[in-house]
Amino acid sequence: MAIAPRMELRQGQGLVMTPQLQQAIKLLQMSTAELALYVEQELERNPVLERADDGDDYGISDTPESEAHSPSSGDEGPQELCVSGESPDPHAESALDAGYEDIQPDADRPASEAIGATVDWSKAGDGRGGFDDLEDLESRLTQTVSLRDHLEAQAALAFASPADRLIASYLIDHVDDAGYLRIEMEEVCARLGLTTDDLEAVIATLQTFDPTGVCARSVEECLAAQLKERNRFDPAMAALVANLHLLAKHDLKSLYDICGVDGADLAEMIGEIRALTPKPGAAFGSTDSIAVVPDVFVREGPMGTWLIELNADTLPRVLVNNAYAESVSRLARSQDERSYVAEAQADANWLVKSLDQRARTILKVAKEIVRQQDGFLTYGVAHLRPLILKDVARAIDMHESTVSRVTSNKFIATPRGVFELKYFFTTAIHASDGGEAHSAEAVRHRIKSLIDGETQDAPLSDDRIVEILRETGVDIARRTVAKYREALRIPSSVHRRRTAGRAG
Repeated sequence: MAIAPRMELRQGQGLVMTPQLQQAIKLLQMSTAELALYVEQELERNPVLERADDGDDYGISDTPESEAHSPSSGDEGPQELCVSGESPDPHAESALDAGYEDIQPDADRPASEAIGATVDWSKAGDGRGGFDDLEDLESRLTQTVSLRDHLEAQAALAFASPADRLIASYLIDHVDDAGYLRIEMEEVCARLGLTTDDLEAVIATLQTFDPTGVCARSVEECLAAQLKERNRFDPAMAALVANLHLLAKHDLKSLYDICGVDGADLAEMIGEIRALTPKPGAAFGSTDSIAVVPDVFVREGPMGTWLIELNADTLPRVLVNNAYAESVSRLARSQDERSYVAEAQADANWLVKSLDQRARTILKVAKEIVRQQDGFLTYGVAHLRPLILKDVARAIDMHESTVSRVTSNKFIATPRGVFELKYFFTTAIHASDGGEAHSAEAVRHRIKSLIDGETQDAPLSDDRIVEILRETGVDIARRTVAKYREALRIPSSVHRRRTAGRAG
């Protein structure tokens, strides 16, 4: 077969990833801080884009900014917020909701080239700046890791359940620069709907993190953790740690009696104490903490409803100065100058529309999450429902990739605290009767409750726990029960029986 050049005409439909669409998608996955930085750069770059003063009417729709949302109301009357003076563009929403697999190459170039060209994030916006000016990967890698980031990275590996990670993240937010946990346990239990045992189990895991002694609630607890790691926390050392106030007063005579050691041993013990690190978090330096700014607020409304609203302070207030654009265009001396003004005006209009669509999408996703996780908001972590991206995407008629972008780096303030939206997604365990699935965290909570309520002379085996759970409608395998039990750091029934026998 001869190879020769030829002309060919092809016709087809496809979604092309234009620079404007790249910008819209990029805006959607930005955090509040990243969005503020990007808008600030666009204000400096684009002469027809202006910041709206608080007194300016820049186009918020008459639709109320907050909405009473009942868990059983479904999607009745979705709240919409406009940040432009125009009605929402349905084509823009459908384009923004495109999944990566929906993107098709341009018809006039080879597919192998088109895909790479259309998904080039560095050319978002107009291709002359924007994201190129944002902090690049290399500069991020050279930054000092904060204590919070260090603990969060360990928590992601240490906790199997999303609910435990949520609790851990909440506690890590209350760790000071010295590494101490600074929050009342009663307050945490009340906010998250936890039992003291559940909370202590999470704290016990956090206290195994690096650096040793972190997440302690007192100096004594911090030093004890470091001594345990060195296998030096014997009864005499425990007595010394419990009476540090006497050491501060140099009351050595009292310490001899309390610890039951002679002078040489006490001097050696004191030397070991002084070699410890009373401020384990200090190794990371004092970093400027960036407060998390919620993107969405949720508060209790009348008749069991939830009031959901966007944080107006995080919405960029920008407008397009069309009068200035027209004036400059009339004074333009060349076609290039007129083209520049027209392009700047088009970019500004698209940015305003993209910001509008971003606000609508975040609110839409947040509403559905609140509807799905009403039990958690009302009763606590034990009622966290199984939820995956597909569930939310199907309910609001959006693509999973859109929901994924929205839930990353977006925070919601609830009566139980401030959480990242992605924390509300957890795995599901099917019901044995074909009914509603159970959250994996709720099942773990049941397993722990069953074991806590067992008698010492007859501990529950994993097989017996499976039978009990299936009787209550939870279809679960024995190996899953064993996995959850081990994740809770609960020994097997044989080990529990032996421990009870020795204690007796």
